Amino acid sequence: MSKLENLIEAVNRSQEVFYVLHSKLEETLPIHSHDKHQLCYIEGGVAFLNTPDKSYFLPARHFLWIPAGIAHNIISRSSARMVYNFYFPASLFPEDHHVREREGIYPVTNLLMEMIYYTADWQGEVGPDQRSAYEFLMALKNIVLDVANIPLPIALPTTRNEDLRKVLKYIHHHINQPISLEQVAREFGYSSRTLSRLFHKNIDSSFLQYVKLARIIHSMEQLLQTNLSISDIAYNAGYNSLSAFSYTFQQIVHKSPAEFRKQNA
Repeated sequence: MSKLENLIEAVNRSQEVFYVLHSKLEETLPIHSHDKHQLCYIEGGVAFLNTPDKSYFLPARHFLWIPAGIAHNIISRSSARMVYNFYFPASLFPEDHHVREREGIYPVTNLLMEMIYYTADWQGEVGPDQRSAYEFLMALKNIVLDVANIPLPIALPTTRNEDLRKVLKYIHHHINQPISLEQVAREFGYSSRTLSRLFHKNIDSSFLQYVKLARIIHSMEQLLQTNLSISDIAYNAGYNSLSAFSYTFQQIVHKSPAEFRKQNA
């Protein structure tokens, strides 16, 4: 059996137990799904959660939440020290709670971080017969329900449309340069109107909104992974004005660039 088949079989074997896997294995797997909800915390790195529709940026001190049945994979952009994975029985979560249906990125509180670290040596299934560990994970589940209220609003839409995928790739490769709808349309032989429609039809986003999010995600990575000044990071993300960058960052992330760097360092 492949690594992916082994993982899915182990996670799905019993629907009534937790499964714990503290390993970088998930980072090596293609898009897949399983029958349990998953919490993933990456220590010492930044990463992306990819689904068929979106790509979510995961900064430090945040966790990934992946509901049961959601196709996904995780790609790390830096060398993680440890990847903590908890798989929760779906039946333990209220039918009307949004975590049953919606993936997202949520902040890790100090309490949640300490509980994650407490399980550093745990691996495999944890059922009711392991009373102490099982009750601990039940408490962890309740904390997740408490903190998973407002996800970090940083998600780039993706598409299976090959023509548009080439355009998105171009945007990311030129993110530090001026990018306009007219210029990119000319580059790919479209009219501005045709390219605009291509965005709305395939990813439910305007061209300008996509570029704005791509610039902010690029800047978030640099804020966490480099010692560059905020002015330099703004320039590298394609902004000519620090004030315009700071305003847009605050609008999307709900923190200033300096606050984001300090809280997630």
